Amino acid sequence: MDSVEKTPNRSEQKSRKFLKSLIRKQPQELLLVIGTGVSAAVAPGIPALCSWRSCIEAVLEAAEQLEVLHPGDVAEFRTKVTKDRDLLVVAHDLIRKMSPRTGDTKPNFFQDCLMEIFDNLELHIQNPLVLQSILSLMERGTMVLTTNYDNLLELFGQQQNKPMESLDLKDKTKVLQWARGHMRYGVLHIHGLYTDPCGLVLDPSGYKDVTQDAEVMEALQNLYRTKSFLFVGCGETLRDQIFQALFLYSVPNKVDLEHYMVVLKESEDHFFKQQADMLLHGIKVVSYGDCFDDFPGYVQDLATQICKQRSPVPGGPGPHVNPRELGLLERAAERLPCPAEAPFPDLGSCQGPERSLGLVINADQVDSTTLLGNACQDCAKRKLEENGIEVAKKLRQSEDAGGS
Repeated sequence: MDSVEKTPNRSEQKSRKFLKSLIRKQPQELLLVIGTGVSAAVAPGIPALCSWRSCIEAVLEAAEQLEVLHPGDVAEFRTKVTKDRDLLVVAHDLIRKMSPRTGDTKPNFFQDCLMEIFDNLELHIQNPLVLQSILSLMERGTMVLTTNYDNLLELFGQQQNKPMESLDLKDKTKVLQWARGHMRYGVLHIHGLYTDPCGLVLDPSGYKDVTQDAEVMEALQNLYRTKSFLFVGCGETLRDQIFQALFLYSVPNKVDLEHYMVVLKESEDHFFKQQADMLLHGIKVVSYGDCFDDFPGYVQDLATQICKQRSPVPGGPGPHVNPRELGLLERAAERLPCPAEAPFPDLGSCQGPERSLGLVINADQVDSTTLLGNACQDCAKRKLEENGIEVAKKLRQSEDAGGS
């Protein structure tokens, strides 16, 4: 069990406790997954942002007013929203009903209904605290994806003069740039964005081009293997078919991963059962409190703690690396043949595309790590920690063999 750390907080609130394994992450080691809870906290005046149920109800009301759905269908879906527990299935059925019979999602009336309920969205931002916290993480390298249709984060970021950019899975070039860490202020909408009629998809079949593209899938799945996903404001995300297709069911050995989910603790029995269930997916569930009003303050304090972590500065002192481990690596490197043309990475960033560098140790588990100065010592340290004793053992074996 992770140790916890107390954080001083505002006087009217009790001190919060955070998992040290989370708050000691570098911001660039995280990928933030934001759900409807974020939008609900930011713009509580728009009911459609509060939950899937509220969103579907608002879409049905807009469809009735715009006369783009038969009254009988409206009544049927309202009954489903009330009785059916699996609201994602209801949402899937609704978008199909409002799309061409060919199964294509463009053009569709679903987008018109979303535009109706999200009109003048930027005017409804009442509590920007959560968005400001997310931006502070993005500034330091945290990536962001969302299941939300709205672009509240992008709108707020633009108000702060940040070069925000929205993208969906239909644009392969931008998705690859984002996945490789080249779009600091890019927000990936895996369901699409309400302003783009071509990108709205709720059914995984609509992303056949993505799921069958080996390059895109490898880039996305590599994020789930190498980043710590932090789920914030997500209630149904892990049951979302598109998220499952992209990450959950396509990445093996999930119990070896370390992701985090921040949730409302509605009851102790449900909370601790959820903790146990999610560990099977490599996800640590933590509570922000037993009241939704606690959510914004928790996110702010959590972001503040993570942002305190000092990132390595190119040319400056890097994080501490065990001298013995470095010595082992250096001696092993001396025995390697020197390539005719040794390619060097951009030392200013460790988030670029993978490259073939001079030293690769235990290639099945370590990809592209080398000792090229202080700027990449964080990479060396991380890979050493990931491989631990096994790397040192292989190096000692190599050293013994060289001495015999």
